[in-house]
Amino acid sequence: MLLAIALVAFVSLGLPDGVLGVAWPSIRRTFGLPPAQLGALLASAMAGYLASSFSSGAVVARLGVGRLLFWSSAVMVVNSLAYALAPTWGIMVAASVLAGLGAGAIDAGINAFAATRFSPRLVSWLHASYGVGAMLGPLLMTAVLTSGLGWRWGYAIIGLVLAAMAASFLSTIRLWDLARPEPGSPDATRVPAARLLETLARPRVWLNVALFFVYTGLEVSAGQWSYSLFTEARGVAPGIAGTWVAVYWAGLTAGRIVSGAIASRVSGDAVLRLGTIGSVCGALLIWWDPGMSSGFLGLALLGFALAPIFPTLIAQTPTRLGPSHDTSGIGFQVAAAYLGTAAIPGLTGVLAGHWGLAVIGPCLFGTAALLLLLQEASRQWRPENEEVALVTAAVA
Repeated sequence: MLLAIALVAFVSLGLPDGVLGVAWPSIRRTFGLPPAQLGALLASAMAGYLASSFSSGAVVARLGVGRLLFWSSAVMVVNSLAYALAPTWGIMVAASVLAGLGAGAIDAGINAFAATRFSPRLVSWLHASYGVGAMLGPLLMTAVLTSGLGWRWGYAIIGLVLAAMAASFLSTIRLWDLARPEPGSPDATRVPAARLLETLARPRVWLNVALFFVYTGLEVSAGQWSYSLFTEARGVAPGIAGTWVAVYWAGLTAGRIVSGAIASRVSGDAVLRLGTIGSVCGALLIWWDPGMSSGFLGLALLGFALAPIFPTLIAQTPTRLGPSHDTSGIGFQVAAAYLGTAAIPGLTGVLAGHWGLAVIGPCLFGTAALLLLLQEASRQWRPENEEVALVTAAVA
């Protein structure tokens, strides 16, 4: 039952993320805003997301997973209804802090729960469910707008969906803290959670944080900038370019379904190595683009190769960081991932503004190469080696 709720929760998490891009032109007209005001909404949501995900480990230790998920989903319901009813732009910006607080806590909370109690197969399918929600969100808002109801109704409907999710968390609030690990998940033996500063003192934690930052930056950069690269720099027809960007996102979802199916037969390290090498090859094809649709195929390969990396890293966190650091560590990783979705695509845009859109290809390749290097470095850095290093430093 908890698995089913977690799957639905990830679909629900993806819904709001996919809606804003479709709703923004209508929101802007309602409040008479310039296009740049979208940044205020995103910055407000980011502040809430970083605060809640970064502190999720301490909150889970105090409240438990069940209460964290319920109250976070309730906050997201308030946010959606505030969007639907907001009389002024200032209220909507203030309400977006709630969106970040709720989403960050749910994201970190369920990921921490899944990493210690679900097998890698189920963790992959959880993240595939997020992709389903991200695809359904734009379709929902498009249907609402074309029916003439207006963007506020779209957020009201999402609020009802999130209210159902909150009710499911409330009805199972104790089960989340009592749930036993599934066979194939990390060891159920729990040790006392380390304090936040103790976890932050681990160099390996920062290495994993960097991995998540670079990964999400690459994933979002490819999704956001490929269309501009194909249409404005290479003269591809908008319909064709849009189709291949959709193929990229579909490949990301399909790849997570496939990786979940083979997780019991292929080691996590092998999946990560194949994924990171495949992403480098895909990004190289996009940059090189020798003709015969190689750039399109590179984009499809990049999406499919990236698919298993995030869920596999989440599933391996207890092993990589140790059981006393996994809950806080996942919160830090999720916070870094969210920050990467803004920082790396933003930097790519700045470089494209200075040197032209053709720079997007080498930016994707460089980011993919950095991801590969970080992953290979993390494989060599075992927790027991870090313990020896910390003890040696303390003695010295």
